[in-house]
Amino acid sequence: MSIQNISYTCSKQFNGYPCCHRQWKHSDHCHFVHGYSRSFRFWFAAKELDENGFVVDFSSLKPLEKLLRDYFDHTFLVNQDDPLLESWKSLHDQGALNLRIMRNVGMESTSNLVWEWANTLLRDRDKGRTCCWRAEARENECNAACFEHVPSWFETT
Repeated sequence: MSIQNISYTCSKQFNGYPCCHRQWKHSDHCHFVHGYSRSFRFWFAAKELDENGFVVDFSSLKPLEKLLRDYFDHTFLVNQDDPLLESWKSLHDQGALNLRIMRNVGMESTSNLVWEWANTLLRDRDKGRTCCWRAEARENECNAACFEHVPSWFETT
């Protein structure tokens, strides 16, 4: 990852998304359903500031916050290859849980997913002026993972 030609950066944190998940392949206690209050931090970059002098106007990130809330607030996250997936779907259909199916529920994959969401928003809206170059998914104050990458469409603008 290279941010050599980036002049400005900022970050924004979103907190308070209680959800549960399980890592069914894990050989220890993580294969049980357990929960955390997830949080997310995004690092944004711009080669030039907008008309207000901002890299990203934080108030313009409401669509991203809505995605986070809809996907992670009081939901149950499972891997798409979970052998109990049909049972989880049945419980979802019965109203017992609010199911979200992911490639992988771990923080590493989650940080990549939310990085993609942020960059879809910024690319469509800012036409390449801004990007998210780093996203962090945190399950608690001790455990987090980051995904870092400068999108090629930002590097070439």
